[in-house]
Amino acid sequence: MTYPPNVGFMKATDELKKEHQGIELMLRVLEAVAEKFNRGEKIDTVHLDGILEFLSVFVDKCHHGKEEEFLFPALEAVGVQREGGPIGVMLSEHEQGRKLVKRLKDAVSRFKSGDAAAADGIRRIVNEYDVLLTQHIEKENTVLFPMAESKLDSSLDAALFESFEQLERERIGVGKHDEFHALLELLRGTYLI
Repeated sequence: MTYPPNVGFMKATDELKKEHQGIELMLRVLEAVAEKFNRGEKIDTVHLDGILEFLSVFVDKCHHGKEEEFLFPALEAVGVQREGGPIGVMLSEHEQGRKLVKRLKDAVSRFKSGDAAAADGIRRIVNEYDVLLTQHIEKENTVLFPMAESKLDSSLDAALFESFEQLERERIGVGKHDEFHALLELLRGTYLI
């Protein structure tokens, strides 16, 4: 997501907010998938695999990676407390999300192996994950990111933005972000329209 010169400066938190929009779309897809499970309808297992990859790679490895490795340490460096503060809360919620995704992967694996009862577990885990991430995103957008915007100067913010880009190139891979956006559009068309 590198922007050409003269297009305007994009803050690091702007990139994270844009990613939140994609995550929120996936949460809507997950709700629709859970409803299909609830009605006993067939779900394309390729879609389930794509959703799980999105949650593991885009949400956790990419988005949460940017926050944990770059944004949170930058905030701590300017005096925002980890323990007892918003950073500690965000880290705890990231860990809760990882545990839920692991449980979801296990339930999907059982479902794909023919365990029809796993569909109920998938639905419950999706609902729990949806609530967690919806509240988490709201806290970041309304508390943490405004705090970052007020405390981080423009040179530090630019360095954060470049670190985010580097993380995507090195860990996610060139073009993977676009693949995830294509997946989101496919899933939107399949489950939300």
